Amino acid sequence: MVYAGQGDARRSMALLWRAEGVPGVRSAPGPKPGLSVDLIVNTGIAVADEQGMAALSMRAVGERLGRTAMALYTYVPGKTELVDLMYDRALAQLPTGYSLDAGWRPALTAWAHDNWTFYVRHPWVLQVSQARPVLGPNEFRTLDTVLGILAETGLEARLRRGIVTTLFDIVRGAARTVAEARLAPKETGVPEDEWWLARSAMLEEVAPDFAERYPLVTRLENEGAFTPEECGPYDECVPYLENESRRTFETGLTLFLDGIEAAMRAAYK
Repeated sequence: MVYAGQGDARRSMALLWRAEGVPGVRSAPGPKPGLSVDLIVNTGIAVADEQGMAALSMRAVGERLGRTAMALYTYVPGKTELVDLMYDRALAQLPTGYSLDAGWRPALTAWAHDNWTFYVRHPWVLQVSQARPVLGPNEFRTLDTVLGILAETGLEARLRRGIVTTLFDIVRGAARTVAEARLAPKETGVPEDEWWLARSAMLEEVAPDFAERYPLVTRLENEGAFTPEECGPYDECVPYLENESRRTFETGLTLFLDGIEAAMRAAYK
């Protein structure tokens, strides 16, 4: 987990908001042509997308740009500030305009799916903790977008705030499951199907009375809740597994939106 805002507050916020005249923020071209804050941030995103947050460093970004890490410090104070800038820059990819012609629910559903896709595409973003926001312009832009949709519900402010927090938890949690499933075989060296088969067989051996001890879990299994479709080798199963995760996400989202509608009915009585 990475916490935002660990660097110098003034320099970080000035870089995020491109404030002019703030000490420690260079706005003029540097000593080597072609290097800029934007280029460094975009390169950092490319490194994180391809290799993950663990591979991100000022040196790795510098090497990709054909520069030393020291050359980057002229523009970005350090890795902590770079992560803040990368996070906020990545959020700029999210749409901001959602039609409300059909009401708030279709718009909010589209917003949630767009965010889910974004997190799956950039899984390193999920490692940036939500406990301390970056407080950058694109982060506020993302928040403003979803608040604009929820304004159509007419619900009171504190409830809308709670809805937004829960929505982000639902979307990020679902996307994190997909990201971790993709990463697990590479990180552990064990294919997904091999891991499950080995442990499922072991569970039968170490807990022969499993059905008696956990009757409701067993009932769910007997009703087909955990039975995957036939899809061959793990590489062929990956799309299926991700589709299952997406269906789970959609189910949770639908139930949550139903809850918003129930809150609206209660509020308008």
